[in-house]
Amino acid sequence: MAEDSKPTVTIDAEAIEGADTNGDGHVSKKEMDMHLEFKRKALEDADAQRDAIRKMAWFSLVGLLIYPIGIAITSGFGMDKASELIADIAPTYFASIAVLVSAFFGADAIAKKK
Repeated sequence: MAEDSKPTVTIDAEAIEGADTNGDGHVSKKEMDMHLEFKRKALEDADAQRDAIRKMAWFSLVGLLIYPIGIAITSGFGMDKASELIADIAPTYFASIAVLVSAFFGADAIAKKK
C-alpha cells in the first residue's frame, strides 16, 4: 500500500437506514454527514414541538384560570354589564380551549403512532 493512499472505511448501509442515498451499497462520508444532519434537524424539530406543546398547555391553563378572575374583578368594580357579557361567552371560551388542546394532543398522539 502506498504511503499517500488512505484505507477506505465503509459502513453497512442496512445498519443506517436511508443513509445510502445513491444506492451503491456503501455510505460515503458525504452521505453520512448528510444523514447525521437530517437526524440532528429531526431531533431539533421534535424538541421545538415539545416546547410548543408545553407553552400551549401553560397558556391555555393560565387563560382558563384568569377568565373567572376577570369576571370577578369586573363584578367587584361594579361593571355588572361587563361581567355579564364576559360570563355569557365563558362556555364558548372554555369549550374552544378544550377542543383546541385536545385536537392538538390527539393529532400529536396519532402522528407518534405512525
